[in-house]
Amino acid sequence: MTDTAEERTEFWRHPRFRDLGLLKARFRRHRYDRHTHPTYVIALITEGCERVGVGNRSLVAPAGSVLVVNPEEWHDGEAGADDGWAYQTFYPSVGLMSTISAELGRDGAPLFAREVIADRDLAEALGAAHQGSTAEDATRAETSMLVALRQLILRHGGDGRPEPIEGSGSQRRLALYEQVIEDNLASELDLQRLALAAGVTRFQVIRDFKKVAGLTPAAFIRDRRLRHANRLIADGASLADAAFAAGFADQSHLSRTFRAMHGITPGMFRRA
Repeated sequence: MTDTAEERTEFWRHPRFRDLGLLKARFRRHRYDRHTHPTYVIALITEGCERVGVGNRSLVAPAGSVLVVNPEEWHDGEAGADDGWAYQTFYPSVGLMSTISAELGRDGAPLFAREVIADRDLAEALGAAHQGSTAEDATRAETSMLVALRQLILRHGGDGRPEPIEGSGSQRRLALYEQVIEDNLASELDLQRLALAAGVTRFQVIRDFKKVAGLTPAAFIRDRRLRHANRLIADGASLADAAFAAGFADQSHLSRTFRAMHGITPGMFRRA
């Protein structure tokens, strides 16, 4: 992370998609020289305005807009207003975007015809996904990112063929998901493992949980992990051992989740 009086930057990798880099930056005087990326560049402008050159086009991206640059496109960037600009940027690989596109029933990597997109719902989804990428709950981070990239591809990625949706069997599939979760609480659980168990896409997994349980997959997994930790603590396990066996990152993670859901700490529960 770099931080000066007028320039701030921070870069990290997504916890579930290691080929997806994320940047949070605030610039006033910085200017990007003309360059390319092997990845997509998806930037949510959160403050001010950025002036960009993509190919032979000069564009302005104001706060609230989404800037999209396809892989290998030449582009630059600089402040489009006196106070500069701030943005939250995603750098997903072509492979990742192609995989998501395939799950949506489309062939190949998406191609975006418009560089500057005014879409409030998309901006909100991207903002939530960017912020969620630093959360402790990796499944929640995965879900919010998939939802945002799905929305971007379906609304603005060309090829308007409808996404294949499995309309029946949600209850049956939820039983399969639940069994996978219960059998693997101490392991890293992601949407792809659940999708493979039922032979559907990750987006169908998200829909099934919402339809049947009224929850996100991350919330369901967190609930099952907490219930397992409760049983272990009640049986006399230490808090650290219970946290590890139930799949929490550490004892502190268990304590925060326990208090948020039960209003008491696991230590209070154990003493009672």
